[in-house]
Amino acid sequence: MSPSTTLPISRLINVQVNLTATAAQAQNFNSLLILGNSSVIDVVSRMRTYSTLTQVSTDFGTSAPEYLAAALWFAQVPQPTQLFIGRWAQTASKGQLFGGTLPAATTLATFTAIASGGFKITIDGGAQTNITGLNFTGAASLSAVAGIIQAALTGATCTYDSVFNRFFITSNSTGATSSISFLVAPATGTDISGTLQMQSTSSGAYQANGIAAESAVSAVTTFDTTFGQQWYALSITGALDADHQAVAAFIEGTTTFHFYGVSTQAAGVLNSSSTTDIAYLLSQSKYKRTAVQYSSSSLYSAVSLLGRILTVDYTANSSVITLMYKQEPTVTPETLNTTQIAALETKNCNVFVSYNNNTSIIEQGVCTSGDFIDTVIASHIFSNTVQTAVYNLLYTSTTKIPQTDGGMHQIITTVENVCSQFVANGWIAPGVWTNNGFGTLQTGQFMPTGFYVYAPPVSTQSTANRAARLAVPIQVAVKLAGAVHTASISVTVNP
Repeated sequence: MSPSTTLPISRLINVQVNLTATAAQAQNFNSLLILGNSSVIDVVSRMRTYSTLTQVSTDFGTSAPEYLAAALWFAQVPQPTQLFIGRWAQTASKGQLFGGTLPAATTLATFTAIASGGFKITIDGGAQTNITGLNFTGAASLSAVAGIIQAALTGATCTYDSVFNRFFITSNSTGATSSISFLVAPATGTDISGTLQMQSTSSGAYQANGIAAESAVSAVTTFDTTFGQQWYALSITGALDADHQAVAAFIEGTTTFHFYGVSTQAAGVLNSSSTTDIAYLLSQSKYKRTAVQYSSSSLYSAVSLLGRILTVDYTANSSVITLMYKQEPTVTPETLNTTQIAALETKNCNVFVSYNNNTSIIEQGVCTSGDFIDTVIASHIFSNTVQTAVYNLLYTSTTKIPQTDGGMHQIITTVENVCSQFVANGWIAPGVWTNNGFGTLQTGQFMPTGFYVYAPPVSTQSTANRAARLAVPIQVAVKLAGAVHTASISVTVNP
């Protein structure tokens, strides 16, 4: 019998492999977004990612505000790894046309072979300009090629970007009417619009039309809407006190968790009678998602504070920290008296301060509300972890989670697993429950695990909620492990 006539084994044993859906990722809580007005990043792409300070210096140099703030982030120990820098159009921006990345086949020799190149361009929506007679035969570099193009332009400049291996053209004007069109073929000569990768979006080119100056809170709103799940903490260079107040109010109410770090050099924060400094003003609003740090030497000291707390790995064992007693590398510690430190504490303002035992520490590590930063940030991460875990339970299940006590038990178990994770990292610990009780938990009862998760029987659910396929209300009691910041020790000496 020919082998081609043998029966397939699937006739008897049929095996199919079904891959489950990939679980959704939680929000990125180990990241910082620095917003600045430098024109390095355009108003369309808006944001770039950096993992080293060298990468930042390549884009911004070593004197830009964005670099100076980033230097404090990467100087922390352990070193943070993920930084985002975003463009805040604090002043009106210029219209730009960015060419696509040059293909490998496009080299300097491609241009030096052109003695009479050209293209048509429209600047700021005016009449189309015919650029011709571009002679690249003597160009010594791609930057020189850009210089030859720029010399032929009126009202715009041309630049070669070696980092992204592309050309871009920038209008000399600013604001909403500032723009650069895609390039088209010239009336005569060799068409270089395609060589520059500036003909259309299909070549990787894109336009970044100018925009009017935007407020800090408007920029933050854009970044929350567009990139909200990618970044957690925020620092803004060049912001005024009014900007800080508006941004702090917005951050406090965002659905996606964020935390705002404000740096101040205003000496008024050291005076308890001052009521106009940013620390006092924000403390009156008692924001739980904003922290202020005073430093007479550093414009961006709060970045270092954020860099320390955001290196915590909440999936590790005994990993959570308090900011009190921690260090701020490269930040000069303050030398303060007890009156000045008391004024800072009254305003819930943090400081990196020297003590008379030759040490310097962060003190107190609080939000403008007076809540401890580590508690607030950990609560954000705990909440998001529970949310993501329960979502993934429903999302990755190959069958439905039934609206029964058994189905509710699956949700409860998922929540309990997250609670156990936060016991392991040191945020939750056994203790006495002092709030009102629920379920079988009573006020004054000792919680041996540090948490309690309760759901009522499904039979108690209303008909409307059952028809809407809602889970029964699930309540979670969590006892925090807390942290020791100060101690009072009494010594009795018996001669």
